[in-house]
Amino acid sequence: MMKKTYSYAMLLLAGAFAMTACSDDNGSNPTLVQPTQFVLNDLATANGTIDLQKSQSVVLSWSQPVPYTDMNSPVVPTYTVQLSSKGSFNTEFDANLEENPNADFISLDETYSNGQNVAINAETIDRALMQLNNWEEDQVPQTLALSVRVKAAVRDASFNEYNPIYSNVIGLSIIPYYMELKPADPEIWWLIGGDICDGSWGDGVGTSVVPMQTIDGAEYDKKSGAGEIQWIGYLAGNGFKLRGSMDDGWATQWGQGDAFGSYVKNDGGSGNITVPEAGIYTVSLNTATDVLKIEKYSGAADVFSGMAISGSFNDWGDTEMSPCHTYAGAENHDWYITHTFAAGDEVKVKQSGSWDYNKGGAFVTYSAGMYAYGVSNGDNLSIPEAGTYLILFNDITGYIRFIKQ
Repeated sequence: MMKKTYSYAMLLLAGAFAMTACSDDNGSNPTLVQPTQFVLNDLATANGTIDLQKSQSVVLSWSQPVPYTDMNSPVVPTYTVQLSSKGSFNTEFDANLEENPNADFISLDETYSNGQNVAINAETIDRALMQLNNWEEDQVPQTLALSVRVKAAVRDASFNEYNPIYSNVIGLSIIPYYMELKPADPEIWWLIGGDICDGSWGDGVGTSVVPMQTIDGAEYDKKSGAGEIQWIGYLAGNGFKLRGSMDDGWATQWGQGDAFGSYVKNDGGSGNITVPEAGIYTVSLNTATDVLKIEKYSGAADVFSGMAISGSFNDWGDTEMSPCHTYAGAENHDWYITHTFAAGDEVKVKQSGSWDYNKGGAFVTYSAGMYAYGVSNGDNLSIPEAGTYLILFNDITGYIRFIKQ
């Protein structure tokens, strides 16, 4: 089951590096044998200059150096595209620093496992150049000589890189454009396991996993999104974990160490976090300091038989939500529904069949939708953009999250 395992390939790789690091003379230990160079192909453009605002993507291709161990086991490298507007690659831009005055290149976030016809989003390139150069609107050059190279490195299960090598540098003529850089979304982790939703350890949002929540009044790093997040709900003692991403193969996770209260990060051998007695708990994680706390909740929490969304779209009637936590013995406090709205629709979350409990407020927008810190009898929430949204609601905190589908 994925709750405690890395992929087989990751384990082999991690094991290979562990053996290579040993100082003994055991001749059976594999050693990484890696090429020293590879080729990034020149890019042929129709008119010689790429207008980033009018283009969807820039397609790159490069040869693929496949490193082997000396026991003839192939290892798949990870490729990262790097950009420089200054023609040099000496100091990398670090998004965690307040200022990067000496940075002369930046690595794009997305990585690749092959080098055939890799489409780099044009907007991603422009955003990276805005970050690197911190241009004001009147400082964006009309054309720019962009230097591009690719890094190849082998990664272990904790994303540590080994023996990176770099391609040749190619030059592109581009037309950048001004882009208003928005603060990073708050970093959100996900709860999964026997105590969560259907208890299946699956990946369905609302049915198998739930996201943790931002906290009203908390501050989040504008560049990394790091800060304090929480979830409050019922834990029965069946075990659970935290995942940093649902598509990274469990590379980022929090589990239990020797006993409850001892927690470890990114350890595939960690145990499931198991509370000593059933009850309502506050799970809080500071993603800036890597501190995880799980404590008994001291407040009162009503148990509702039903929750609904209500608004201008249904004449302020009830459109029923579904309970997230449905495993045997669960006490549910999270709800979900998928619904299609028109721009300007007004909505609230309320107790089924009654307005005694209802939550409104004001939306905060983020890259995937909106969220709100629900206020009792608060203002109607206005949908800013038409579309289909997955709505998640916690009836203890009143937190409402809209994820655009």
